[in-house]
Amino acid sequence: MSNSNAINLLRAQLQGISHARAVGEVTALGRSCITVAGLNRVAALGDRVRFGADLTGEIVALDQQTARVMPEGPTDGLRLGANVSHIGPQTIAPDKSWLGRIIDPDGAPLDGRALFQGGQTCSLLAPPPSPTHRRGLGQRLETGHAVFDTILPIVKGQRVGLFAGSGVGKSRLLAALAQHMQSDVVVIGLIGERGREVRDFVSDTLGPDGLKRSVVIAATSDRPAPTRARAAYTMMTVSEYFRDRGRNVLLLADSITRFAEATRDVAAAAGEPFGPSGFPASMSQSIMGLAERAGPGAGAQGDITAIFSVLVAGSDMEGPVADVTRGVLDGHFVLSRDIAERGRYPAIDVLRSVSRSLPGAATEDENATIQRARQLIAAYDRAEIMVQTGLYTSGSDPLTDGAVKVWPELDAFVGKESVDGIAGSFAALDKILSPARVPSKVANR
Repeated sequence: MSNSNAINLLRAQLQGISHARAVGEVTALGRSCITVAGLNRVAALGDRVRFGADLTGEIVALDQQTARVMPEGPTDGLRLGANVSHIGPQTIAPDKSWLGRIIDPDGAPLDGRALFQGGQTCSLLAPPPSPTHRRGLGQRLETGHAVFDTILPIVKGQRVGLFAGSGVGKSRLLAALAQHMQSDVVVIGLIGERGREVRDFVSDTLGPDGLKRSVVIAATSDRPAPTRARAAYTMMTVSEYFRDRGRNVLLLADSITRFAEATRDVAAAAGEPFGPSGFPASMSQSIMGLAERAGPGAGAQGDITAIFSVLVAGSDMEGPVADVTRGVLDGHFVLSRDIAERGRYPAIDVLRSVSRSLPGAATEDENATIQRARQLIAAYDRAEIMVQTGLYTSGSDPLTDGAVKVWPELDAFVGKESVDGIAGSFAALDKILSPARVPSKVANR
């Protein structure tokens, strides 16, 4: 960086320092909520405040006399009458030098090295591009995985959900996509992860090569709810920073479920009533608002291709978080515990997964290949128990006969890395499904 650029950025940061802050005082104390007087006419909902030197908090409710604040750390030692200074809206100042770095939701480094702040602050709650100006979905992207290059394509600007229980290879798949999927920049949000998992994901699963083009935003499970929720907004704001500079961004969020749980805790502190699902009404809007900020850009902007992971207990795809997320995205990929337990990774359940970029993302011949593959996978799924128990008689059904014949190679194909990109993966899939191995009346059904 040139000296002039460094001086301009330093000048911008100095200008952003407030000369005076409004000050209030603590009037009521609790473990999860603090009442503050004197700031209700100055602060806005969502602003942050500071208690003393270390403790910060987020304003979650306001009335005529007071502000209700959810603390972002232990409140031990805080007293009635303590001074509370108003920090202001939630902002960060991203910079291109953040590539290869691990930061917290406030834009502070977590990797022990100094982090340069950009010259312009960005609101964490920015609106999405205008729906009348943003582009449609773009071209199909190479992912490094045969199944996503063929049967379940991902296109530029698409937003998909990755639905999985614990321990079925979700983090492993996200790291592989970060390493191999087409993009200029990768932004990874680790929301509510255990500290050990953050280290393992960055050091072992993602690796140095994957980290070089990535920005990792992490808020571990021990962090307060406002901080965990803010990690998702920081992740999106960093993605928008690169998108606005014409870069094509791959956003990997792990996980939307923990983001929803964090927003639920914040809503509880604000006194919001809960519905029958155990979540407040604002949960749906929080997820939809976050997801809508991803997607195609407008004008000279790049695109944000987003993969949002969703934790589903017991593979329950009808849970409140899963249901809302699935409805707002452009497709969903399901990881199956049964498939993972028999050793095939990624454990994608093709029949329960959908990419809404189809049929537009594929040619007529490619769509025919995808349809044949899904037909055969479905036929084997219906007959699997009979085949394994020896109750199925060959010749009973041509479609099932073809499915049994190609199943070992077809199942292995779903778990393979990409073969020479999209064209090579389709060529490999066509070879498996070729009419020489699958009767023509089955292939054309």
